[in-house]
Amino acid sequence: MLAQVLETNAFYKQKFTNVGISHPNDIQTIADYQKLPFTTKDELSNDQVSNPPYGTNLTFPLEEYTCLHQTSGTTGSPLRWLDTKASWDWWGKCWRDIYSAAGVTSADRFMIAFSFGPFIGFWSAYHGAQQLGALTIANGGLSSEQRIRAILSNDVTVVICTPTYALRLVEVAEQEGVDLNRDSCVRVTIHAGEPGASLSATKQRIEDGWGARAYDHAGATEVGAWGVMCRPQAGVHLNEDEFICEVLDTETDKPSDEGELVITNLGRIGMPVIRYRTGDYVRLKSGKCECGSPHRVLEGGVLGRIDDAIIVRGLNVYPATIENIIMKFPDVNEFAVRAYRTETLDELEVQIESTNKNPADTTVAVSNAIRNALGLRTIVKFVPRGSLPRYELKSKRFTDERNL
Repeated sequence: MLAQVLETNAFYKQKFTNVGISHPNDIQTIADYQKLPFTTKDELSNDQVSNPPYGTNLTFPLEEYTCLHQTSGTTGSPLRWLDTKASWDWWGKCWRDIYSAAGVTSADRFMIAFSFGPFIGFWSAYHGAQQLGALTIANGGLSSEQRIRAILSNDVTVVICTPTYALRLVEVAEQEGVDLNRDSCVRVTIHAGEPGASLSATKQRIEDGWGARAYDHAGATEVGAWGVMCRPQAGVHLNEDEFICEVLDTETDKPSDEGELVITNLGRIGMPVIRYRTGDYVRLKSGKCECGSPHRVLEGGVLGRIDDAIIVRGLNVYPATIENIIMKFPDVNEFAVRAYRTETLDELEVQIESTNKNPADTTVAVSNAIRNALGLRTIVKFVPRGSLPRYELKSKRFTDERNL
């Protein structure tokens, strides 16, 4: 990869020349590799602003690229990302690894419940399904109600969507008088876009609603599909056949069992990322997985985004941690969390929709559960069912009004 990148990729050629690296032979060992400078999302974004529309991280002439996607823009300005035919096929191969690990085959029937806009996540899942040779049900313009009917009428066995939308489809099915657990043929659900499917409470709720096994997957537009959950489901494997992965302490940037995930993708020569700071906070699991894979495992998948931590009265609170607490209450349909500042101190307010005939009982129980788990006092309020927003892609349940 470096042989081609150092010859024609202006972004990395300049970046590496600045630190004295001008030839692939300069990188012979892991120690050499770890001397390479990090790549950051801000750096890539600034490059695209300065060199519109695609920046200088292009290894080939523009005519060789066949796909254009962009990031969802949830953590800043969207990044545009280009793929060649070879790198797009590599994306599909990475998704085939995900399907294989979950026991999905060409005999399965897929619904990728997604709007198919410019976000890459499930386009790549679709490409992998096509490579697998599985029947895939087109549904990009359908409503949730129409998707439920299509799942039933086509005997869909695999559903792929965000964890939030999986729960939304369960809710819609119930409103339509459909029990997906009983009435559908779905046996596997695969989730990406947010960390819910590795949170025990959210995962259990998805599995109960669908009567299927829920699998987590992690990836990023600019990186690729790097996370694979196997059938023992003891965490998310790093796909170390296709990526060089490091976990670095967030204070020292030294190798650690817990910290930020840093990745180099090996199959995307046309527009690569090398030692890319993903911003994902992860924890390596000790020992080997019973599935037999030699690849390392992340305990709990992506634990949260480093820049998503909410600091409330001196405590670091990750949204995923709060979600895992709230989702353990079966009568909570939906929730929202906001941090705000009064004249004297910071507050965290949780709004919940509850099916409990006495919702005050649930608000007290949720408040106590958060306090017991995190040592944090919160304001928990009941709101009418259906009043909180629902999401098809990534949820936006957490807001920090202190920075607005």
